[in-house]
Amino acid sequence: MRPTMRRSTEPRRRWAAALGITVLVVTGGGLLGGPAQAAATASVAVDFPTHCIPPPIAGIPPIDGTTTAQITVDDATPQVGDTVAVTYTVVVPAASNPVDLALPADIMTPTGKVTLGGAQSGDVTVAGPKKNPPVPGKGAFPSFSMTGTFTVTAPGAITLSPGDYNIHTSYIMELDTPCTVTGPPAPVSETVVATGGGQVNERAVQLSAASGQAGDEVTVTGTKFTPGAGITVAGRDGDAQSGDTATATADGSGAFTARLAVSDPDTTGIVAYEGGAWDAEKGAGPLAYTVTGSGEIPDGSQQLTTTVRAGTLSMTQAGDSVQLSGVDFGRGGASTGDLRTVTVEDFRGGPAGWSLTGKVTDFKGPGGARISADALGWTPSCATKPGSPSTCAAGSAGAVGSAGATLASTPDGAATGGEFTVDAGLSLDVPAFTGAGSYAGVLTLTLT
Repeated sequence: MRPTMRRSTEPRRRWAAALGITVLVVTGGGLLGGPAQAAATASVAVDFPTHCIPPPIAGIPPIDGTTTAQITVDDATPQVGDTVAVTYTVVVPAASNPVDLALPADIMTPTGKVTLGGAQSGDVTVAGPKKNPPVPGKGAFPSFSMTGTFTVTAPGAITLSPGDYNIHTSYIMELDTPCTVTGPPAPVSETVVATGGGQVNERAVQLSAASGQAGDEVTVTGTKFTPGAGITVAGRDGDAQSGDTATATADGSGAFTARLAVSDPDTTGIVAYEGGAWDAEKGAGPLAYTVTGSGEIPDGSQQLTTTVRAGTLSMTQAGDSVQLSGVDFGRGGASTGDLRTVTVEDFRGGPAGWSLTGKVTDFKGPGGARISADALGWTPSCATKPGSPSTCAAGSAGAVGSAGATLASTPDGAATGGEFTVDAGLSLDVPAFTGAGSYAGVLTLTLT
């Protein structure tokens, strides 16, 4: 009895993994600040627990540390409708340089948020310039400041607390280390007392990110604009508008969503407004935004680059025919043999696993005699080559049949690939008194 094997492959989606290195590591220490006085107007530095995540390629696990920060404003007694400038200063970052290599000046771009409470709620987006002193090897990271604005919409005491922040570094690679407040909100650092209750522009916008490389898109969402109004979203370079613009239409509730590609490296903020030109009475913002640059190469160094090309998912087999053992007429029984070894190579990279399945035809014999495809069963096995990111699993023992069954597979995962060998014991259950002669069926293997 001889099943003939055919193979077919079906390409799967290819994925590529981007790698980087970190220049940040979180440090512990410090004391937690006590409850702030809600009525206080003087700015104070506060300590709060922080959870920072260095880039994964650094091999450094998330570390819980302490940040010391202070919030200041340009006007602690504003009127409703006034725009207040906010400065978020990280006095002691929960991060330090983990390597012996000294880091040059002006490679660090911080962004973050300030949390409002009391008479007014929400977040204020803040961003800082790409400016820092040199950092020695294994040295502490310096203090940095970020600025932003918000419009006062209600009278009363408005509290300001430090929020999440991100340290972006441009040194050989573009890297981010986000730091989040553990158990927010952080203690109150500043309180402003707003007076007045006249008409106020309640239009507001939010950004999906406070920084990005030139050409990156940022999602801008707005609320409380005039329903049905045409909205212009634009970058700002100080008091001037940049060439980066996008348009949207406010829905029935006055909300909108737009995607703005920011290409101007001098962009410092993003606004949204109704009409043909910026109007503070019919707009919102600016929200702070920083365009980050390409990684800098240290003096006396050369940047080396290479490309890892994604490969394919493929299989080969040690032969295309199997001779099963014979059985006696009248008695029947198991006609057995071994599948020709199949080798699977998954060199695609990315998260996709694979599946190897098989199905068989009826076994045809002399004079139109047949043995049903359901009579063929197998016992699969699979071995993984050492060093492969994935581990293969053998399919279940049982009937193959014309409907087919799984011979082996690997699961989806964060990183997949490798080399694998697949085998199976075969057994054809031949009924008693099956006509004497040679029978053949075709076993087709499919890799997806």
